[in-house]
Amino acid sequence: MAEVKIYSAVVCPFAHRSRLVLQEKGIDFDLIEIDLQNKPAGFTDISPYGKVPALVHGDRRVWESAVINEYLDEVFPNPSLLPNNAIGKAQARIWIDFANTRFVPAFSSLLRSPDLQKQEEAKKELYKHLEFIENEAFGKLSKDGPYWFGESVSLVDFTFFPWFERWAALKKYRDFPLPAEFARLKQWKHALKERESVKAIANSKEFYIERYAKFATPVAV
Repeated sequence: MAEVKIYSAVVCPFAHRSRLVLQEKGIDFDLIEIDLQNKPAGFTDISPYGKVPALVHGDRRVWESAVINEYLDEVFPNPSLLPNNAIGKAQARIWIDFANTRFVPAFSSLLRSPDLQKQEEAKKELYKHLEFIENEAFGKLSKDGPYWFGESVSLVDFTFFPWFERWAALKKYRDFPLPAEFARLKQWKHALKERESVKAIANSKEFYIERYAKFATPVAV
């Protein structure tokens, strides 16, 4: 039995984040899948919010994916997944906040909203966020490197990637492929897909299209 346990749900992108960090760091862990529609008794003793992911490390509990990931990076420091200076750490936290408060809500709104007008508004919002990432992250921060901070993969990369692995659902159900003009963003996605940590737990486009069908109705052809 491993010292670290991660409570997860395979379809949950937030849990996906923390599983990626565990894989990247080579941490031995036990994976406990939770049926979010039928949570086991006592689950809130582990995850007080009743959500995944939740991490148990010995007698310690941590929940919320961004917090779990920083905890893992501090307790298991090799390889480090945050910059080693104050401004770099601040920039990483800004981007993680951007993901949580702007990018993810726009993605979710587009996929889940049954209202066509709201879908169009969400498309515009999501496009704006993609443009911001292309220009501010890959146009300035990463320079010529493939990742958010250049040559070194970071918590920021793993914070965003799960939604890009699920992008096929937006293409299928909302006619919103990843825009071709965001070339650096596409290169980043490809670079992440080729990492062993990502490949180890990757799911196919068909998997997400099937799993997200209940959240969305296909656009008319």
